[in-house]
Amino acid sequence: MQKLFKKYKIELSPKELKKFEFFLEIFKEKNSHINLSAIREDKEIIEKHFIDSIMLNVFLELKWNIADLGTGWWFPLIPLAIVNKNLQFTWIDSVWKKIKAIDSFIKDLKLKNVKTINSRAEDLWQNLKYRESFDFITSRAVSYFPTLLEYTLPLIKMWWIFVAYKLDNKNKINSKGKKYDLNQELKSAKKALTKLWWKILKIKNYNLAQQNRTIVLIEKIKKTHLRYPRRVGEPFNKPIK
Repeated sequence: MQKLFKKYKIELSPKELKKFEFFLEIFKEKNSHINLSAIREDKEIIEKHFIDSIMLNVFLELKWNIADLGTGWWFPLIPLAIVNKNLQFTWIDSVWKKIKAIDSFIKDLKLKNVKTINSRAEDLWQNLKYRESFDFITSRAVSYFPTLLEYTLPLIKMWWIFVAYKLDNKNKINSKGKKYDLNQELKSAKKALTKLWWKILKIKNYNLAQQNRTIVLIEKIKKTHLRYPRRVGEPFNKPIK
């Protein structure tokens, strides 16, 4: 495991390495029961999940209060929390069984810098405790870009950053039967970026396990109007475009 991390210029402390080794065992055991991922080989899990999650540290210095929005099981939240133990992480998901599962893993890994919230993003912003309260929001391979921008907008502070992890998979087929095109998806988000007052800061491309991957860093440049996000379901069914 240590050799794989070093291959991508990521240095781990002995304590961090031990946590990742334990995390690998937890992941494999849970995956054997409820099929969290089609990735099952140790090397692929380490590269495509663990290392991919913390590649963000290569491109950006995270600070203070970070939320991870609805990314399913563990990633990038837990790997980032392991290597950024002085920062506070919040995992937001609407599915209660996922919340229960991740809470058990946080306990097993003794991660004191992670908490969970069971809520839809469209509902959470109505709680003033969370509206525009996060410095960074991450999301990995979730939703169409215009939809994702609207979900995250109300939760992040002005001048802070939304981080979108994307796999540029040319073999992936979208809901319309066409091959996935990351550049086309970014173009489709142009109107949403303008209307919602986002600005793309950087697009970081990298190759990991012979796959092209991208991290898009997007800055919020104006306070969110109370009309956003729209009612539950609208950002998904009628994305801004």
